Amino acid sequence: MKTLISILFLILAFTSFTQTPSDVAEAQLKAYNKGNIDEFMEVFSEDITLWNLGDSTPWASGAEQVASIYEKLFASSPELQSEVLSRTVIGNKVLDYERITGRKGGDVLFLIMVYEVSEGKIFRATAIRE
Repeated sequence: MKTLISILFLILAFTSFTQTPSDVAEAQLKAYNKGNIDEFMEVFSEDITLWNLGDSTPWASGAEQVASIYEKLFASSPELQSEVLSRTVIGNKVLDYERITGRKGGDVLFLIMVYEVSEGKIFRATAIRE
């Protein structure tokens, strides 16, 4: 009986802590909308790369550089918000069509973000801009 209970506990623990790629993208979105750099960076791998579609090199590489960029963005745009207009999940990739408001300067930005997830972390994010 103890063995059965232990097995059930392990199954429940594993199931409750396993995040889907969509869960990871949603956690990133919530932290972004709060402007919380610590929560935001929790969902990224240490070797995160940020890309613009079609570029041959990333525009940011590594957690330290990404944190520096977004920390400045959050500080300069306290009203920053992203609204996901649609989300599609294909395997380990999450495609979010987003409407970004509250940026310094006031421009509304529409873009598609492709988040690639492995082991519960985003390791690559690619922007497709209007």
